[in-house]
Amino acid sequence: MNWITNYVRPRINSIFSRRETPDNLWTKCDDCGTMLFHREVSDNLNVCTNCGHHMPISPRERFTALFDGGIFNEVEVPKPTPDPLHFRDQKKYPDRLKAAQKQTGEAEAMLVAVGEMGRTPIVAAAQDFSFMAGSMGMYVGNAIIAAAQEAVKLKRPLILFSAAGGARMQEGILSLMQMPRTTVAVQMLKEAGLPYIVVLTHPTTGGVTASYAMLGDVHIAEPNALICFAGPRVIEQTIREKLPDGFQRAEYLLDHGMLDRVTARTELRDELINITRMLLGLPPAVRGDLPPPQEGGELDHALSDTEAEAGK
Repeated sequence: MNWITNYVRPRINSIFSRRETPDNLWTKCDDCGTMLFHREVSDNLNVCTNCGHHMPISPRERFTALFDGGIFNEVEVPKPTPDPLHFRDQKKYPDRLKAAQKQTGEAEAMLVAVGEMGRTPIVAAAQDFSFMAGSMGMYVGNAIIAAAQEAVKLKRPLILFSAAGGARMQEGILSLMQMPRTTVAVQMLKEAGLPYIVVLTHPTTGGVTASYAMLGDVHIAEPNALICFAGPRVIEQTIREKLPDGFQRAEYLLDHGMLDRVTARTELRDELINITRMLLGLPPAVRGDLPPPQEGGELDHALSDTEAEAGK
């Protein structure tokens, strides 16, 4: 009886019972339509293994791939006054914010962090297009200023990953004011002699393109990223002409001198390490697996040596 109860019956139940399948095991590439296993996609940094199409990636996933050992510390960003204009369309602005926070698990559209990349201490900021299209509002302006101030304070380069649909309409003129505010933040870095590297990801448009996204010392873009102020459809309707193929895409901008590099996401970390160390006057990074960051990176020692030489 125990044999029937303990072995046969569970086997029969398992055959006829409905098996629960976890959601989101497969992801469909938006470009080629290939069905990709979720682990395969995440291991390749959300890049299609069939056609190389770059799918969206969250700031935390990006930072995990960027920093040594995936270790980083978040920089606190001052919170602005919520809903200063009491804006309402089909939904109240606070309701839209809560929905975006629930969807992404983030407080706002930008994340700022400090850590080491290839044993080089850096400050990094990344926009989240999933959060209200990564739109630039007062919080994003505060985040960029906080990132610049942290970089100046720690004497570290700033690497920024842009992804936005432009200024946030729910904040009106207060959103547009972030363009000069972020421009001043970038100027702080330049006056301090610190590198400012911008990685433009798909899409980077509107007021973001017209301000901090195109003010870097080096501009790198992910493949086929849309980078523009006004979209191609708006331009075609305005000038009543057909635009060339690939207009406003990363490769087109590279060919016309608007970008320095177009680099695949899977190769971006090595590219950023090389460029950052070159701008800082440090020797090339050692290839291979890098250990977790330790106290007092090479940049700190390099800056200390420079200060010592200046004091002689």
